[in-house]
Amino acid sequence: MINPLNELVNLFYPNLCLLCRHPLVQDERFICLHCHCNIPKTNYHIHRGNPARDLFSGYSQVNEVTSLLFFEKEGSVQKLIHSLKYNGNKELATYLGRTAARELEAAGIYASIDVILPIPLHPKKEKRRGYNQSSWIAKGFASVYGCEIDTKRLKRVTNTQSQTLKSFYDRHVNVEHIFQLVGADYFFGKHILLIDDVITTGATLSSCIDAFLSVPNIKISIFSLAIAREF
Repeated sequence: MINPLNELVNLFYPNLCLLCRHPLVQDERFICLHCHCNIPKTNYHIHRGNPARDLFSGYSQVNEVTSLLFFEKEGSVQKLIHSLKYNGNKELATYLGRTAARELEAAGIYASIDVILPIPLHPKKEKRRGYNQSSWIAKGFASVYGCEIDTKRLKRVTNTQSQTLKSFYDRHVNVEHIFQLVGADYFFGKHILLIDDVITTGATLSSCIDAFLSVPNIKISIFSLAIAREF
Protein backbone atom coordinates (compact mmCIF):
# COMPACT_ATOMS: atom_id res chain seq x y z
CA MET A 1 0.00 0.00 0.00
CA ILE A 2 1.31 3.44 -0.91
CA ASN A 3 1.94 5.66 2.09
CA PRO A 4 0.48 9.15 1.38
CA LEU A 5 3.01 10.76 3.73
CA ASN A 6 5.93 9.18 1.86
CA GLU A 7 4.42 10.33 -1.43
CA LEU A 8 4.19 13.90 -0.10
CA VAL A 9 7.78 13.84 1.16
CA ASN A 10 9.01 12.50 -2.18
CA LEU A 11 7.14 15.25 -3.98
CA PHE A 12 9.10 18.00 -2.24
CA TYR A 13 12.31 16.06 -1.42
CA PRO A 14 12.64 13.42 -4.14
CA ASN A 15 15.35 10.79 -4.01
CA LEU A 16 17.74 11.50 -6.85
CA CYS A 17 19.82 9.14 -8.96
CA LEU A 18 23.42 9.34 -7.77
CA LEU A 19 24.65 9.56 -11.34
CA CYS A 20 22.25 11.68 -13.41
CA ARG A 21 20.47 13.46 -10.49
CA HIS A 22 17.03 12.74 -11.95
CA PRO A 23 14.30 11.76 -9.45
CA LEU A 24 14.03 8.05 -8.78
CA VAL A 25 10.71 6.39 -9.42
CA GLN A 26 9.09 3.63 -7.39
CA ASP A 27 11.29 0.52 -6.90
CA GLU A 28 14.46 2.36 -8.02
CA ARG A 29 17.20 2.64 -5.41
CA PHE A 30 20.26 4.86 -5.61
CA ILE A 31 20.55 4.57 -9.41
CA CYS A 32 17.83 5.06 -12.02
CA LEU A 33 17.09 2.29 -14.49
CA HIS A 34 18.62 4.24 -17.37
CA CYS A 35 21.95 4.75 -15.57
CA HIS A 36 21.88 1.18 -14.28
CA CYS A 37 21.64 -0.12 -17.85
CA ASN A 38 24.51 2.09 -18.99
CA ILE A 39 26.94 1.45 -16.16
CA PRO A 40 30.14 -0.17 -17.55
CA LYS A 41 30.05 -3.84 -16.56
CA THR A 42 33.05 -6.12 -17.06
CA ASN A 43 31.13 -9.40 -17.55
CA TYR A 44 34.32 -11.08 -16.32
CA HIS A 45 32.28 -13.83 -14.64
CA ILE A 46 31.43 -15.19 -18.09
CA HIS A 47 35.14 -15.80 -18.81
CA ARG A 48 37.15 -17.75 -16.24
CA GLY A 49 40.42 -16.54 -17.80
CA ASN A 50 39.60 -12.84 -17.36
CA PRO A 51 42.14 -10.02 -16.74
CA ALA A 52 41.26 -9.83 -13.03
CA ARG A 53 42.06 -13.55 -12.67
CA ASP A 54 45.33 -13.06 -14.53
CA LEU A 55 46.56 -10.63 -11.84
CA PHE A 56 46.70 -13.56 -9.40
CA SER A 57 47.81 -16.32 -11.78
CA GLY A 58 50.92 -16.95 -9.68
CA TYR A 59 48.85 -18.31 -6.79
CA SER A 60 47.74 -21.94 -7.07
CA GLN A 61 45.32 -21.36 -4.18
CA VAL A 62 43.31 -18.79 -6.12
CA ASN A 63 40.17 -20.13 -7.75
CA GLU A 64 37.62 -17.65 -9.17
CA VAL A 65 38.21 -13.90 -9.53
CA THR A 66 35.81 -11.34 -10.90
CA SER A 67 34.96 -7.65 -10.75
CA LEU A 68 31.52 -6.27 -11.50
CA LEU A 69 32.31 -2.83 -12.96
CA PHE A 70 35.02 -0.91 -14.81
CA PHE A 71 36.51 1.97 -12.85
CA GLU A 72 37.52 5.00 -14.87
CA LYS A 73 38.68 8.38 -13.58
CA GLU A 74 35.77 10.86 -13.62
CA GLY A 75 33.43 8.08 -14.75
CA SER A 76 30.12 6.91 -13.31
CA VAL A 77 31.67 4.07 -11.33
CA GLN A 78 34.09 6.47 -9.64
CA LYS A 79 31.08 8.48 -8.46
CA LEU A 80 29.56 5.36 -6.92
CA ILE A 81 32.81 4.25 -5.29
CA HIS A 82 33.44 7.71 -3.82
CA SER A 83 29.89 7.82 -2.48
CA LEU A 84 30.21 4.55 -0.59
CA LYS A 85 33.87 5.01 0.36
CA TYR A 86 34.09 8.65 1.40
CA ASN A 87 30.52 9.93 1.79
CA GLY A 88 29.27 7.41 4.29
CA ASN A 89 26.85 5.70 1.90
CA LYS A 90 26.97 2.27 3.53
CA GLU A 91 23.54 1.30 2.22
CA LEU A 92 24.78 1.83 -1.35
CA ALA A 93 27.67 -0.55 -0.68
CA THR A 94 25.28 -3.22 0.55
CA TYR A 95 22.89 -2.64 -2.37
CA LEU A 96 25.68 -3.00 -4.95
CA GLY A 97 27.06 -6.07 -3.18
CA ARG A 98 23.64 -7.70 -3.19
CA THR A 99 23.03 -6.77 -6.84
CA ALA A 100 26.36 -8.29 -7.87
CA ALA A 101 25.81 -11.41 -5.78
CA ARG A 102 22.44 -12.12 -7.37
CA GLU A 103 23.95 -11.95 -10.85
CA LEU A 104 26.95 -14.09 -9.93
CA GLU A 105 24.94 -16.68 -8.04
CA ALA A 106 22.63 -17.07 -11.04
CA ALA A 107 25.74 -17.75 -13.17
CA GLY A 108 27.02 -20.37 -10.71
CA ILE A 109 30.02 -18.30 -9.56
CA TYR A 110 31.41 -18.79 -6.02
CA ALA A 111 29.03 -21.71 -5.53
CA SER A 112 31.21 -23.50 -2.94
CA ILE A 113 32.38 -20.61 -0.74
CA ASP A 114 32.31 -21.25 3.02
CA VAL A 115 33.12 -17.83 4.46
CA ILE A 116 33.39 -14.22 3.26
CA LEU A 117 36.23 -11.95 4.36
CA PRO A 118 36.08 -8.22 3.57
CA ILE A 119 39.56 -6.75 3.17
CA PRO A 120 40.18 -5.00 6.50
CA LEU A 121 41.22 -1.41 7.03
CA HIS A 122 43.80 -0.52 9.64
CA PRO A 123 41.92 0.21 12.92
CA LYS A 124 43.04 3.85 12.88
CA LYS A 125 41.75 4.39 9.35
CA GLU A 126 38.48 2.59 10.07
CA LYS A 127 37.97 4.70 13.20
CA ARG A 128 38.62 7.89 11.22
CA ARG A 129 36.26 6.88 8.39
CA GLY A 130 33.68 5.32 10.69
CA TYR A 131 33.25 2.07 8.76
CA ASN A 132 34.90 -0.32 6.30
CA GLN A 133 33.22 -0.07 2.89
CA SER A 134 34.25 -3.63 1.97
CA SER A 135 32.38 -4.96 5.02
CA TRP A 136 29.18 -3.36 3.78
CA ILE A 137 29.68 -4.78 0.28
CA ALA A 138 30.17 -8.16 2.00
CA LYS A 139 26.85 -7.75 3.86
CA GLY A 140 25.06 -7.53 0.53
CA PHE A 141 26.92 -10.59 -0.73
CA ALA A 142 26.19 -12.62 2.38
CA SER A 143 22.47 -11.83 2.15
CA VAL A 144 22.40 -13.72 -1.15
CA TYR A 145 24.92 -16.50 -0.56
CA GLY A 146 23.95 -17.14 3.06
CA CYS A 147 27.60 -17.32 4.17
CA GLU A 148 29.25 -16.21 7.38
CA ILE A 149 31.20 -12.94 7.27
CA ASP A 150 34.46 -13.11 9.22
CA THR A 151 35.96 -9.78 10.33
CA LYS A 152 38.04 -11.07 13.26
CA ARG A 153 40.66 -13.47 11.90
CA LEU A 154 42.28 -11.31 9.19
CA LYS A 155 44.00 -8.24 10.62
CA ARG A 156 45.60 -5.25 8.93
CA VAL A 157 48.60 -4.58 11.15
CA THR A 158 50.30 -1.78 9.21
CA ASN A 159 48.71 1.58 8.47
CA THR A 160 49.98 2.21 4.92
CA GLN A 161 50.06 5.43 2.98
CA SER A 162 47.52 6.06 0.22
CA GLN A 163 48.19 4.08 -2.98
CA THR A 164 46.61 6.65 -5.29
CA LEU A 165 49.74 8.39 -6.62
CA LYS A 166 52.17 5.47 -6.32
CA SER A 167 53.75 3.57 -9.20
CA PHE A 168 53.04 -0.12 -9.85
CA TYR A 169 56.25 -1.14 -8.06
CA ASP A 170 55.74 1.22 -5.12
CA ARG A 171 52.18 0.00 -4.63
CA HIS A 172 53.45 -3.54 -4.11
CA VAL A 173 56.26 -2.45 -1.78
CA ASN A 174 53.83 -0.27 0.18
CA VAL A 175 51.58 -3.21 1.12
CA GLU A 176 54.10 -5.98 1.79
CA HIS A 177 53.41 -7.88 5.03
CA ILE A 178 50.55 -5.61 6.10
CA PHE A 179 48.11 -8.43 6.94
CA GLN A 180 48.21 -10.98 9.73
CA LEU A 181 46.11 -14.09 10.17
CA VAL A 182 44.76 -14.96 13.62
CA GLY A 183 43.47 -18.49 14.22
CA ALA A 184 44.64 -19.98 10.93
CA ASP A 185 43.30 -23.44 11.89
CA TYR A 186 39.78 -22.19 11.23
CA PHE A 187 40.54 -21.90 7.51
CA PHE A 188 41.91 -25.42 6.95
CA GLY A 189 40.21 -26.88 3.88
CA LYS A 190 37.84 -23.94 3.46
CA HIS A 191 36.91 -21.95 0.36
CA ILE A 192 37.11 -18.27 1.29
CA LEU A 193 35.91 -15.24 -0.66
CA LEU A 194 37.92 -12.04 -0.28
CA ILE A 195 35.92 -8.88 -1.02
CA ASP A 196 37.36 -5.46 -1.87
CA ASP A 197 35.95 -2.29 -3.39
CA VAL A 198 38.42 -1.61 -6.23
CA ILE A 199 41.29 -3.54 -7.83
CA THR A 200 44.01 -1.41 -9.41
CA THR A 201 47.28 -3.38 -9.58
CA GLY A 202 46.14 -6.19 -7.26
CA ALA A 203 48.89 -5.34 -4.77
CA THR A 204 46.70 -5.18 -1.66
CA LEU A 205 44.89 -8.41 -2.45
CA SER A 206 48.18 -10.17 -3.24
CA SER A 207 49.50 -9.16 0.16
CA CYS A 208 46.29 -10.46 1.69
CA ILE A 209 46.64 -13.80 -0.12
CA ASP A 210 50.20 -14.09 1.19
CA ALA A 211 48.80 -14.20 4.74
CA PHE A 212 46.95 -17.44 3.86
CA LEU A 213 49.75 -19.30 2.08
CA SER A 214 50.62 -21.41 5.12
CA VAL A 215 47.03 -22.68 5.48
CA PRO A 216 46.73 -26.27 4.15
CA ASN A 217 44.18 -27.10 1.46
CA ILE A 218 42.70 -23.61 1.31
CA LYS A 219 40.87 -22.30 -1.74
CA ILE A 220 40.68 -18.53 -2.31
CA SER A 221 38.27 -16.63 -4.53
CA ILE A 222 38.15 -12.86 -4.99
CA PHE A 223 35.43 -10.33 -5.75
CA SER A 224 35.81 -6.60 -6.22
CA LEU A 225 33.05 -4.17 -6.97
CA ALA A 226 35.22 -2.49 -9.61
CA ILE A 227 38.53 -2.81 -11.42
CA ALA A 228 40.64 -0.19 -13.15
CA ARG A 229 39.84 -0.12 -16.86
CA GLU A 230 43.45 -0.81 -17.96
CA PHE A 231 43.07 -4.33 -16.63
